[in-house]
Amino acid sequence: GEWEGEEIRRYPREAEPLAALAFKVQADRHVGKLTYLRVYSGILRTGDVVLNATRGVKQRVGRLFEVHADKRHPVEELRAGDVGAAIGLGETSTGDTLCPPEAPLLLEPIEFPAPVLDMAITPAQRTDLDKLSRALAHLAAEDPTFVVRTDPETGETLISGMGELHLEVIVDRIRQEFGVEVEVGRPQVAYRETVIGTVKHEEKLVKQTGGHGQYAHVVVLLEPGEPGSGLQFANKVTGGRIPREFIPAVEKGIIEAMAKGPLAGYPVVDVKVTLLDGSFHEVDSSEQAFRICAKHAFRNAAQRAGMRLLEPVMTVEVSVPEEYVGPVAGGLAAKRGKVLGMDVKQGTAVLRAKVPLAEMFGYSSELRNITSGRGSFVMHFSHYEAVPQEVADEVISSRRAAMAGHPV
Repeated sequence: GEWEGEEIRRYPREAEPLAALAFKVQADRHVGKLTYLRVYSGILRTGDVVLNATRGVKQRVGRLFEVHADKRHPVEELRAGDVGAAIGLGETSTGDTLCPPEAPLLLEPIEFPAPVLDMAITPAQRTDLDKLSRALAHLAAEDPTFVVRTDPETGETLISGMGELHLEVIVDRIRQEFGVEVEVGRPQVAYRETVIGTVKHEEKLVKQTGGHGQYAHVVVLLEPGEPGSGLQFANKVTGGRIPREFIPAVEKGIIEAMAKGPLAGYPVVDVKVTLLDGSFHEVDSSEQAFRICAKHAFRNAAQRAGMRLLEPVMTVEVSVPEEYVGPVAGGLAAKRGKVLGMDVKQGTAVLRAKVPLAEMFGYSSELRNITSGRGSFVMHFSHYEAVPQEVADEVISSRRAAMAGHPV
């Protein structure tokens, strides 16, 4: 059936129907896939058939465990309030809800930030290609902030994560746990593109090649969206000017166009697209025609609206002895960073700053040099921000040269 979106209240009692959240997935070489669960209500028993409400699939619980550090104790059931692990939930991922098929419920999902750093990875020996693919699949199933994809232009396998250290740990695990020797490329910042202005755009696709042709006609309004909003698509076509069955194809075409922006080929984010009007042909119109037409419409409208390059900005906390505050703060400012504040505790200063990720490569060795090995830092993703024009010009020209097969 379809979700109705109504709010359901479940109490943390054993008498209530089951509601459990998978908060971690781990690949175990002895038992296979281990799913860690928190049971919020009801009782989960060995052998139960449960509904994964997030994915709409039913699964049978194989075995259940209570977990204490690295020790697992088999149990027959997990009750409301318990945290444990299950075997047999092969199609369950981090953030999925488990419930009884007769009492479906979707718990609020865990929000994961999008990866901000890409790196090419290849096996040192071609014969290890399958082993590497299996290792990457295992690791991606465990960690929702780790993404594996293939670059459609170069055919390279790209891994994406939350920073240099994250990807270094992943690569080390591939070598140590899975026994695959790999070679990695230089990390690449995951830039994004977005539109600046508002544009109303009309696009027609008319092709006649003997027999059935292709016909689609759309009028769209393209506007900047709120930061972090992704794509907001609205259909305001009235009077059946475009049949309802073609509307999803229009949205699909826009999503396809957003995967590779017109500025430098980076994904487009945070846009509003409103389908205002259009027309169709009884014979020549099809889902494919409207998908292609919408794809062209988005690209052309985005170019007319003007594009801006966005970069990931990190929250950085640097801990150093007080005498090094000046050089460290100056170093962060030279990296286009903004120092937000500083706390001092027992002779150690903690500087808080926002710094573009592109400027943070190799910072650990730089900080060691400045502080004679007495400084440390942590960083995590904060938000995307517009790149200054002179930096953007450099990034765009390098990207276009690389896409044309002439790396700078």
